[in-house]
Amino acid sequence: MIVRPKPNLIGILFSLKGSIAKRIALRSILVTLLASVIVLVETLHPAYFSKVNATPFTLLGLSLSIFMSFRNNACYDRWWEGRKQLGQLIIEVRSLIRETLIIQYSPQRDSLLRELCGFAHSLIARLRLEDEVSAGQPWVSEPLDRSHPNITDNLLQSLGRRCSALAEQGLISEWRYTQLETRLVSLSQVQASCERIKSTPLPFPYTLLLHRTIYLFCILLPFAMAEPLGWLTPIFTAIVSYTFFGLDEIGDDLEDPFGFDENDLPCNAILRTLEREVLAALGQSPLPPPLEPVEYVLT
Repeated sequence: MIVRPKPNLIGILFSLKGSIAKRIALRSILVTLLASVIVLVETLHPAYFSKVNATPFTLLGLSLSIFMSFRNNACYDRWWEGRKQLGQLIIEVRSLIRETLIIQYSPQRDSLLRELCGFAHSLIARLRLEDEVSAGQPWVSEPLDRSHPNITDNLLQSLGRRCSALAEQGLISEWRYTQLETRLVSLSQVQASCERIKSTPLPFPYTLLLHRTIYLFCILLPFAMAEPLGWLTPIFTAIVSYTFFGLDEIGDDLEDPFGFDENDLPCNAILRTLEREVLAALGQSPLPPPLEPVEYVLT
């Protein structure tokens, strides 16, 4: 995620960190070169363009802009929903830390809180299609079962068994056990919500139609602008293609908010926050430092 102060005019014009300009540069350049060729042909053979009218492109451009706004809003909703779920994860971890203060036998509380941190690491690894066992194992005392289809949920089940054992041993009251179980249910809801975002992309025909329409519009637009604008056509084509290709690329970034792109959610920084909360509750020091943005990118 990009974390930086509001840029001034120079920063707006020349900032590349977090920008999608590098990823769409080749497409925009090719469309601009095509526009230059079309203007050259129009200059040599103006009769070819005598019946070309810009009205259809105006209507298509307006419809395309509305269509893209709907898609980008849907993609941003996914990004924001992912951020809210990770925020809920932090809330539930902090709440569990407070709820477990009642446990007098420290090793059992330590093991429970560390396994809670292992759950968070395993969840992020699952959302990033990484190895859940490698992510969660350093935080748990017993070997994780690689054969289990859902390691993250298995860790949550283990936390439930630990809380149930504490209640059976009389170390916590029945009411306290109910409170802990409520927190675990909320963590399960966080996992299910994040998995829903990860495993349910926007409908492919919806995205495919938008991609095709953008390319057709940017390729055909110079034919309508060549006669009235002349050699200004490549400039305006570059601006239009940068805008449309850029909005399309931003939508692709936001559609999967748990990845490693510069504009994705700072999952590593959120995990580090959880680590510091848990380790501080366990009385350990010094704590690992919070992650800071590197060249304005918070991972």
